Amino acid sequence: MSTEKNGIVYIVGAGPGDKKLITVKGMACLQKADVVIYDLLLNDSLLEYCPEHTLKIKAPDPRIRSTRQDELNRLLIEHAKTGKVVVRLKGGDPFIFGRGGEEATVLVQEGIPFEIVPGVTSGIAASAYAGIPVTHRDFASSVAFVTGHSAAMHADSNINWSQLATAVDTLIVYMGVAHLSEIVDRLISSGRDRHTPVSLVRVGTTPQQTVAQGTLESIVEKVEAVQMSSPAIIIVGQVNNLREHLRWFDTKPLFGKRILITRARAQASEFAERLEAEGAEVIQFPTIEIQPIALKVEDIPTPDTYSWVIFTSVNAVEIYYSLLNSIGLDTRSFLTCQVCAVGPKTIEALNGIGINPDFVPTHSSGNVIAKELKNVEGKNILLPRAKIATADLPKGLRKRGANVHDVAIYDTLKVESECKDVILKDLLEGSIDVVTFTSSSTVRNFLEMFPEQNPKDLLSHVRVAVIGPTTEATASKHGLRIDIRAKNATIESLTQAVVSDKSIMQH
Repeated sequence: MSTEKNGIVYIVGAGPGDKKLITVKGMACLQKADVVIYDLLLNDSLLEYCPEHTLKIKAPDPRIRSTRQDELNRLLIEHAKTGKVVVRLKGGDPFIFGRGGEEATVLVQEGIPFEIVPGVTSGIAASAYAGIPVTHRDFASSVAFVTGHSAAMHADSNINWSQLATAVDTLIVYMGVAHLSEIVDRLISSGRDRHTPVSLVRVGTTPQQTVAQGTLESIVEKVEAVQMSSPAIIIVGQVNNLREHLRWFDTKPLFGKRILITRARAQASEFAERLEAEGAEVIQFPTIEIQPIALKVEDIPTPDTYSWVIFTSVNAVEIYYSLLNSIGLDTRSFLTCQVCAVGPKTIEALNGIGINPDFVPTHSSGNVIAKELKNVEGKNILLPRAKIATADLPKGLRKRGANVHDVAIYDTLKVESECKDVILKDLLEGSIDVVTFTSSSTVRNFLEMFPEQNPKDLLSHVRVAVIGPTTEATASKHGLRIDIRAKNATIESLTQAVVSDKSIMQH
């Protein structure tokens, strides 16, 4: 926190929708914020980058009542004057129709230090995601941004539409959907060719992005036909003809598909990123939470007393190594034993702490691991893992004469979600395309969240994807229809299976 009498305000542009469009500096501001005052249309997931202590305030909406901007200004002043680091997080760019200049002026008047962190404005970002370059050597050497808000339509508006209509090659109109007909009439009456191509891009850079195209003469009718509403930008100019050749975002295999992830939030980021990279809208709905089990010092098993230590998951590696660290040990304690790792991610986790596993089984099944591990008779084997793990691995090893120490080092707890009513509604209405399960516990906990629903009926309108045979068996046991199966028990394989499922495109 700031030690000055006054804090500082960072007026940060977050971009138009895709959270990854925020700048590095904008992200750095969020990571040190004491207070964040954020816009209504912002991607809320950006707030996850704030510290735990950050106070998060939804900004008053100045579009509803003019005094809301005054309320917002008072919030900035109030928190900055208590010595806080305040981030005013705004959609797009603060200085392009974002009222950033107004807010900065108030801060100057109050003597409060501030910085402006530019953002990617929707006029550029949404156009790019629609495959429409706002300039191009063959079509457009000039571009203008203009507001289409109601104030711009008044007779005393300072926008000179009669000159603007033909002064630039590309015209990008913000906040103009409600006045599209009037904007089109003004441009045509001011000399713009009625056959000029026009595009509207709604909620650009998001998986819900939609594009309507036509000409000045036809665009109003086409927009009405698809009932397109704000927020959207209007692009006027010959550059619109390039979309046919330069589309890249809305042609991704999972574009517009809504996919629900039931994995623990701490583990879901990689899976979510892979699906988002394919164009999907990811709904994180964690049904489990990983919680380390507190062991007494004397109950923490050390590797030096075992011939083998078997790690079956990333969680096992990370939590067991943390336990070793708590008693002053590190990777050197593994020098006298051999290490088995199940799955590529577990191998990566071990590599991350400087351990190269001695053995990797061909399959993640407990029976396969027990069968393939060599020279186990009479050997002491440590198995640090989840409390609810199945018994097939230790049972198989004991059948072969091994002395197995099966130690529960973490628990898989059920998570109650505040948004489950919304999820239930979406599932029953078929507005979710795929539900993914990455473990048996995600299946069980997910179904337990909806006790009044028959499992088969609950998921009758969606595709069900599972990561491996154990998860599939649990899902089938509960009466679920399995539509998508990963070839291997990995997130990469599950993602590929979802992408390859042709039925999703028909959903």
